[in-house]
Amino acid sequence: QLQASGGGLVQAGGSLRLSCAASGSIAGINDMGWYRQAPGKQRELVASVTNSGSTHYADSVKGRFTISRDNTKKTMYLQMNSLIPEDTAVYYCHAEIWRSVWSLSNYWGQGTLVTVSS
Repeated sequence: QLQASGGGLVQAGGSLRLSCAASGSIAGINDMGWYRQAPGKQRELVASVTNSGSTHYADSVKGRFTISRDNTKKTMYLQMNSLIPEDTAVYYCHAEIWRSVWSLSNYWGQGTLVTVSS
């Protein structure tokens, strides 16, 4: 239902762009967000975007990451610049999806690994 892509290995200072596409029967999408989980750590919110485009960022990524969404394509993006080794984690996308006017559910993507080498 949510397909994340775009992870990989990059050197510190480099950039990556993650994508998350929603599929299936969709009546609407509320908030969308990117989370990450580093080895031995809890999953944390990286950035989120409402269906009207309002954004929120974790302090650790402000000024380096940009979240956006294309509602016509039902896709969310995370542009990550100036990457540092501490950004290494599995990145998960999340969305609140209306399958019908009566059915709102939370969905998670499968995760995509981002590795930043020093």
